[in-house]
Amino acid sequence: MTTPDHLTHVTHPLVQHKLTIMRDKATSTAVFRQLLREISQLLAYEVTRGLPLTTKTIETPMQAMDAPVLDGKKLALVSILRAGNGLLDGVLELIPSARVGFVGLYRDEETLQPVEYYCKLPDAMGERLVIAVDPMLATGNSSVAAIDLLKQSGATNIRFLCLLAAPEGIARMKAAHPDVPIVTAAIDEKLNENGYIVPGLGDAGDRMFGTK
Repeated sequence: MTTPDHLTHVTHPLVQHKLTIMRDKATSTAVFRQLLREISQLLAYEVTRGLPLTTKTIETPMQAMDAPVLDGKKLALVSILRAGNGLLDGVLELIPSARVGFVGLYRDEETLQPVEYYCKLPDAMGERLVIAVDPMLATGNSSVAAIDLLKQSGATNIRFLCLLAAPEGIARMKAAHPDVPIVTAAIDEKLNENGYIVPGLGDAGDRMFGTK
């Protein structure tokens, strides 16, 4: 499979191993939730690659040195509710100083179109790297709508982090937001007639929270 320029497919063995366990329908809610937290930290390394650095003078036990530190305003993590919270928790453990926002969207099961019910974002979005997180990039409709809201808030430097992506969702995102890089652990085969990723892992929110 040829990976588009705007898409990063993370093939690290640990990521792929953990994802396989998550796909298994026999995996419990507790294990699924823990694995999602772990895999999100591994993916966070890739999605934060290239963050700008500056230096500060510190004293090591041996001598003074100019050491690298992150530059600019603290980045913003935006969870696309509700399933995005599973990725958010893991990334926050890695970057605890990040600002956090939430975009609430649900999918109309008949039209498959997103319906907004909540949006709360940090200030100065235009001055931050913004990472939107949602485990599934399926039709791409909810993801596009979420990125629309982020851009309306002033965000210009946006990255999208997901666990699984379908070709249809990748194409939809590229058409609507070609300036937003996508980082994913898997590019699955297709969407089924109900708009779910195949082979996928089912509904990420239901499996994370034990709901149906």
